[in-house]
Amino acid sequence: MSEQLKQSQFGWRYYMVLAMFAVLAVVVIGRLIYLQVESQAFLQDQGDRRVVRVERIPAYRGLIEDRNGEPLAVSTPVQTLWANPQELIDAQYAWGFLAKSTGVSESSLRDRILRNQEKQFIYLRRHMNPSKADDILGRHIPGVYSIEEHRRYYPAGEVTSHLVGFTNIDEEGQEGIELSFDEFLKGEAGKKRVIKDLRRRIVKDVGLIKPAAPGTDITLSIDLRAQYLAYRELLSAVTEYRASSGSAVAIDIKTGEVLALVNQPSYNPNNRTRGDVPNFRNRALTDVFEPGSTVKPFTVAAALSSGKWKAYSKLDTSPGYLRIGSKSIRDMSNYGVIDLGKIIAKSSNVGASKLALSMDDQYLSSFFRKVGLGQATGVGFPGESVGMLPARQKWRRIEVATLSYGYGLSVTALQLAQAYAILGSGGIKRQVSLLKVDGDVPGERVMDETVARQVVQMMEGVVDVHGTAKKARVPGYRVAGKTGTVHKVSAGGYQDHRYLAMFAGVAPVEDPAIALVVVIDDPKGDMYYGGQVAAPVFSRVMAGLLRVKNIPPDKTVETYVGLAKAATPDS
Repeated sequence: MSEQLKQSQFGWRYYMVLAMFAVLAVVVIGRLIYLQVESQAFLQDQGDRRVVRVERIPAYRGLIEDRNGEPLAVSTPVQTLWANPQELIDAQYAWGFLAKSTGVSESSLRDRILRNQEKQFIYLRRHMNPSKADDILGRHIPGVYSIEEHRRYYPAGEVTSHLVGFTNIDEEGQEGIELSFDEFLKGEAGKKRVIKDLRRRIVKDVGLIKPAAPGTDITLSIDLRAQYLAYRELLSAVTEYRASSGSAVAIDIKTGEVLALVNQPSYNPNNRTRGDVPNFRNRALTDVFEPGSTVKPFTVAAALSSGKWKAYSKLDTSPGYLRIGSKSIRDMSNYGVIDLGKIIAKSSNVGASKLALSMDDQYLSSFFRKVGLGQATGVGFPGESVGMLPARQKWRRIEVATLSYGYGLSVTALQLAQAYAILGSGGIKRQVSLLKVDGDVPGERVMDETVARQVVQMMEGVVDVHGTAKKARVPGYRVAGKTGTVHKVSAGGYQDHRYLAMFAGVAPVEDPAIALVVVIDDPKGDMYYGGQVAAPVFSRVMAGLLRVKNIPPDKTVETYVGLAKAATPDS
């Protein structure tokens, strides 16, 4: 073959190969242009589906604090471990470590993984300490991941548990303020886009979709210092007298705010085992009882308001009992002719009955209703009891008489404290509040101011040397109050040897600032009267409350000491 022919064939092949490369280049460039222009959105979406995820941003639950800003319920960040069983099934070497680290048995964990191996999500451990969770995640076990959550913590523990309540593991309110204000506290979770690697770890935040909205903070009316004091004294009394339970409620007379509210037995809201469910009950708002002699000041107030009696009026209680049909109403002694103040100081059932019977048969129950006895307080607390105050077309004489000394109606400790706050305020009924109140609280007048002042002064006789509750006195302050001791009620009627001991009162007498009620349920032993069991608790708690509120003394300590030396032994 000639040299010229060989060169011709080589040139043809060269140009053919060159043309093929040119065509290939055009195809590749065309494909790139197609992918970059025509299919960009599709490809971007497909890529995002593999690495870009929408992540939930947990919202902080609102803070609950006392009136001075002390935290009562806070949310802290924690890690929750979860697993993809389809991936974890191939990492059996790590099951023992995971079981030990999450606090379960290896057999239990194994059963859960095998039982859910078709699923892609199971919880391993909720609400772990972040450092412990990081130790587990640092092992890079296939199929083990974490999410950030928040755990509710209660710094005051048992001291505020009945009021504050608690949430479940998902931070949903279950009891107390946590439940009643759940919609305000819970907040709203946000969303963000993130890039995750093959191990589902967040590599980069891409952008915010929706910011998390934290819950609303709530400021309660209670003062944590007063709450601690009341809790300690109530616990001591319930323990000393081997009582079944107890409650104490203190109200700021000027505003209607609850300064302290405690119950025994209590519970620890930080303990999620929930072995103490019976103790969740906020007895001060849910348990009702017959108030007994603690309503006698209101019977006297009703008598004064009726216009038929004056503060100096005399009444004959001889011979120490009163017959109404087949029933007998008795006093502890024959007090003879006494004034209205002595009816309260000596706790005369006969005197109270005669006052009540002297009025229209509807008058006393109507008066009790005006001061809130047997009526809802309106605090909005879940499970609050209304109590019971009968509304009759026609009252029998014995019903009117027993009502006058606290039988035949039922109240809560909070209702009773509200009623005493009305006496202390000069007849003004203010809305009881578990939340801090800003500014003046006007209230509604339900009792003549002169009548209220006169009754408070009469109640001061209960704690003097001749009264039934000398143990309720507070050094440096004039105190007014009333004892109450009632038989407990069962299905078969009143029980002979089981009692409810109470003391309710206000201080200082000159310008009452605090109303306090103490209830001791079923004290055991020889001491069970309100003046013996509840009055000392009242004294110690009231003394502390007056100091907390910086209320100046209205009586010299020397005067109190002189009265104490003149006191006769308690009966």
